[in-house]
Amino acid sequence: MSCILHIETSTEVCSVAVSQDGGVIFEQADREGPNHATVCGVYVQEALSFIDSHAIPLDAVAVSQGPGSYTGLRIGVSMAKGVCYGYGVPLLAVPTLKLLCVAPLLYHEELPDEALFVPMIDARRMEVYAAVFDRSLREVRPTQADIVTADTYAEYLAKGPVCFFGGGAAKCKDVINHPNAIFLDGIVPMAKYMGPLAGRALAEGKTEDVAYFEPFYLKEFVPTRPKDLLHPQQNI
Repeated sequence: MSCILHIETSTEVCSVAVSQDGGVIFEQADREGPNHATVCGVYVQEALSFIDSHAIPLDAVAVSQGPGSYTGLRIGVSMAKGVCYGYGVPLLAVPTLKLLCVAPLLYHEELPDEALFVPMIDARRMEVYAAVFDRSLREVRPTQADIVTADTYAEYLAKGPVCFFGGGAAKCKDVINHPNAIFLDGIVPMAKYMGPLAGRALAEGKTEDVAYFEPFYLKEFVPTRPKDLLHPQQNI
């Protein structure tokens, strides 16, 4: 198995972890942010010192690729690229919304087997950035920007239970009141949950070009909104 350094900076939480043989052997996290510019470099240096002191060869660096905060992602990706260049290891990109699904899968065994997962990252007003996954993390609907109304996820709610979580889910509780809607609180993307996704990417050879890799910033997504509200030139 491999040793991977994980960096997650897509939201106000900044976290760094190291996994080896599928288990987390180092973790640091700051939930008081956004303090990414202050703590990310410190956490990465501590992680590398831990790896070096235990004579563990580093095999790859994984970074959360967004969508997420422009500043946060820039800091995380820049740090990841620097380590990749310095250690001569490959870069792995973990989709942030897929990463958000790991905690519910691990710690919410009570969820129905047929439930769909809708991780949400908060944007302005009633806009969120979301995707739809099944329990195997197969992408049912790709990532896009949504303006949340009672009907935004109606086609999925009509078929069965749908779990909403992440930073954008709290503001949707009063809008999405379908009986099949399940809301999970306190779910944020964390580096310690990146291991399974990053490990699979490394095993499948899905690495990124360190020189040219860029994350997905929130501003790059155009919200899906009713046609009468969509201005052709509007972006976020």
